[in-house]
Amino acid sequence: MTGGYPKISSAADFGKVAVLMGGDSAEREISLLTGEAVLAALLERGVDARGLDATGSFWQALVADGYDRVWIALHGRGGEDGTVQGLLEYLNLPYTGSGVLGSALAMDKVRTKQVWQAAGLPTAPWATPSSAQELAVAVQRLGLPAVVKPVLEGSSIGMTKVTSAADIDTAWRIASEADSPVMVEPWIEGGEYTAGILQDQALPLIRIEADNTFYDYQAKYFSDQTRYHCPCGLPMAEQQRYADMALQAFAAVGAAGWGRVDFMLDASGEPLILEVNTVPGMTGHSLVPMAAAAAGIDFGGLVWRILETSYAPNQQRGASDAA
Repeated sequence: MTGGYPKISSAADFGKVAVLMGGDSAEREISLLTGEAVLAALLERGVDARGLDATGSFWQALVADGYDRVWIALHGRGGEDGTVQGLLEYLNLPYTGSGVLGSALAMDKVRTKQVWQAAGLPTAPWATPSSAQELAVAVQRLGLPAVVKPVLEGSSIGMTKVTSAADIDTAWRIASEADSPVMVEPWIEGGEYTAGILQDQALPLIRIEADNTFYDYQAKYFSDQTRYHCPCGLPMAEQQRYADMALQAFAAVGAAGWGRVDFMLDASGEPLILEVNTVPGMTGHSLVPMAAAAAGIDFGGLVWRILETSYAPNQQRGASDAA
C-alpha cells in the first residue's frame, strides 16, 4: 500500500464505476473534458465505467444502476466543495479524493489561508471586502498591484489584476458576479509552481510560464503558448523543501488522495502558498498528468491510481485529517 491505499491489480475488483462529470458549476466545460478523458482511460484498462453528467436527479441513476464506486471528475462548486462527497457518503458509495471536510475547506480560499496561517505555513496577506469602497481601502493597505477574485471559484474565474485605482470598480464587479464573497491579495511577482499529489505523495514540481498577465482560464486550459518546466529547474534541496511544504498544506485542510497545491516564490525567493485543488483538471493541458508523466506514470496509470483512493476508509476523510 502507498499512502494508506491498496494496490488493485484487477479491473474487475473496482466493480462498476461512475465517472461523475459536467454538473452545473462555472467549470462545467472543463469538467466534461476531464470526465471524458478519465472515462476513456478507465475503459481502455478494462474497468466497467460509465460517464454520468451530475445534473438534475443524477443521484437516482447512481442508486438504480448499481454502481460500486465513483470517480469524481467535477470541478468547482457542487462537485469539489464537499456537496457531492456528502451525497455519496449518504448513499454509501466510495469515491475518489478528498472527503467532505477537505473538499469544503479547500474550496474556500479564505478558510484555507486561515488554516495555513494557524499552522505556520506561508501565504500572502489578504482582505475580504464587502463593497467596492472597502476593496479600495484594502488595496490601499495591501498595495498595488493586487489581485481580486471570488473566494469560492477555481480556474481563475472572476479574477482581475488591479494595477491602479481605476481598475477597482471593474474588478469588484467581475469578482462579485460569481455569487461568492470576494477577496484581495497583493500581486506576487515571482515564479509560479505547482505540486501534484498522488496517494498523498508529492509528484515532481512544475514551473509555469504564461504569456498572459497571469495564469488565467485561457492559459490553463486552451493556450499553447503557456510553457511548463518539469524538472522545474530549482536545486533538489529546494524542490524537496517545497514538496514537503505542499504536502503539509494539503494535509492541513484535510485533503486526501490526490490533488494539487499551487504556490509562488516572491521577489525575495520565499514561497507563498496560493491554493489547494482537490479535483484538478485532467485535460491535455493539465498539470497533474504532466507531473505524473515526469514520475514515470502514464495517464491510464494515473487514472487507475486515483481510483484506488476510493478505497480509503471514511474515517480518513474526517476531521482527524486536519488535526
